[in-house]
Amino acid sequence: MSLRLIPTVVVVGLSLLGLVGSSAAQCRPDGDVEFVCGPVSPEDLVAVPESPWVIVAGMEDDGYLYATDTRDHQSTVLFPTETFRARLHASFTDCGGPVTGRFRPHGLNLRPGLGGRHTLYVVRHGAREAIEVFALDARGVVPSLTWIGCAVAPNEVTFNSVAALPGGGFVATHFNRPLGELWEWQPGGGWTEVPGSQTNGPNGVVASPDGRWLYVGGWGTRSLIRLSRGLTPVRQDSVEVGFHIDNVRWAGDGSLLAAGHLGAEAESIFQCLGQGQCDGVTSRVARVDPDQLTTEEIVRYPSNEQFILGTVALEVNDEIWLGGIAGADRIVRFRVP
Repeated sequence: MSLRLIPTVVVVGLSLLGLVGSSAAQCRPDGDVEFVCGPVSPEDLVAVPESPWVIVAGMEDDGYLYATDTRDHQSTVLFPTETFRARLHASFTDCGGPVTGRFRPHGLNLRPGLGGRHTLYVVRHGAREAIEVFALDARGVVPSLTWIGCAVAPNEVTFNSVAALPGGGFVATHFNRPLGELWEWQPGGGWTEVPGSQTNGPNGVVASPDGRWLYVGGWGTRSLIRLSRGLTPVRQDSVEVGFHIDNVRWAGDGSLLAAGHLGAEAESIFQCLGQGQCDGVTSRVARVDPDQLTTEEIVRYPSNEQFILGTVALEVNDEIWLGGIAGADRIVRFRVP
């Protein structure tokens, strides 16, 4: 897609935090399970291609986007900072300018580019409900972000996860029970509801490389849903995984990693988050074959004082990294089974 960019400006805002982390004593392993400590409420994780970096969404009321180095596990705040760059993209002229206050980042997705330059999409709550879009430059010592625009959500829609589509668009989930749906945004066209996407609590989402299929984490259905895009009639298949799926990520072998959680009943999860009553709650990860729709559970981790609830699984070298919420100050590391 040919893009026209408006000149860069540097915006002065919040205080610069720089490196974040915890002491070795605070970050000691839990048996065979190890941690990356520092980012607060690391709800979603996305890998930066051909680099040692993982971008982390710290889902707090005044949260941050972090870059975590997979080599030494140090994390750096990327946004918002005391000085950050903004360059409004012509595709997002209806957005207005960047808003740093009450920044509550949630779902993440990255569109790979060339030469270390990529596009990062961030579900944002707080001061506005939108998909915030950043140019990500991974060529430096630490990645940098330049805000280039946003797509404000339709009225009464609250987004959860986002996935890039071929051609410059993206799709996002509206998590709602008993019935939510997906929305697609295209340059020049804005938002449209994705046909056939209504389901109980659609949560995470990724798209196939050609954009013909969407893979949706069915939180309420405890299943991974495969939904066609651009086909008439719409095709939908699913496979049950036995837990509430939160986020979905591609693995290096072409499988999908579905991460989530399970309690005695659905309301147990909200009691765990809101009241700290987490007895019997576990974090889960399943590996799903996107073609055959077969599944294998590969991680089961009980809720504990250090880590309450898992939300996303990311393959990092020979490990699975599990992100979480509810004030957790760590990412859990498991060896790939």
